[in-house]
Amino acid sequence: MQTAAAIADPFASSGPPMVRVQGLNVYYGESHILRDVDLTIPQGKMVCLIGRNGVGKTTFLKTLMGLLIPRSGSIEYEGKSLLPLPPYQRAKLGIGYVPQGREIIPRLTVQENLLIGMEADAQRKGGLNQPIPEEIFALFPVLKTMLSRMGGDLSGGQQQQLAIARALMGRPKLLVLDEPTEGIQPSIILDIEAAVRHIVETTGISVLLVEQHLHFVRQADFYYAMQKGGIVASGSTTELSNDVIQKFLAV
Repeated sequence: MQTAAAIADPFASSGPPMVRVQGLNVYYGESHILRDVDLTIPQGKMVCLIGRNGVGKTTFLKTLMGLLIPRSGSIEYEGKSLLPLPPYQRAKLGIGYVPQGREIIPRLTVQENLLIGMEADAQRKGGLNQPIPEEIFALFPVLKTMLSRMGGDLSGGQQQQLAIARALMGRPKLLVLDEPTEGIQPSIILDIEAAVRHIVETTGISVLLVEQHLHFVRQADFYYAMQKGGIVASGSTTELSNDVIQKFLAV
């Protein structure tokens, strides 16, 4: 485990990062939520942000996506600042976001939910009339059997698979997942874990994961631990100690 001061650039030898966050400070009114956050997401790697509830993890993701405006600090994506850009432009640059709670559209069908995801793909031609790629169904086979069902009629696990698939329809370079296993039965958790790990290994997509489920955390390549709005530890997930688990994951 590394302390916050030691998190300099563990991936310096692997080329320029996908995302580099430095000195990020975010407030809700006068409440200081994120404190001097430094974090790097390397190309083609999976990074997990861990910490107990209420320490600022979701606030960090919302700031990355442009839903919250930092008071100070920088966020660079492929070497360019994200701070001037609204959320929809960040999506067009290739950042796919699956928020906590999934936020699929309940009164649209599974197919319609998936097609909406195409809107984030700035390179796609032909509008929303294209077929859904078979790669989506290879990752989440259950969706192929449910294309005509309303999104609101799916189980929680099926909705989560739909939400991730919808984000992938935009062909992102970075996939941001906020607690994707929350409230989902164990068998579906394993399916989602396997799908996300497969995405990283076969597509080169980078993943930023906020997660409390230890088995899923260990699927990541690297972790950052957050406490009271700041990054306080980091390291390879292969080196996650029981001390770190108890301190940052145990309820």
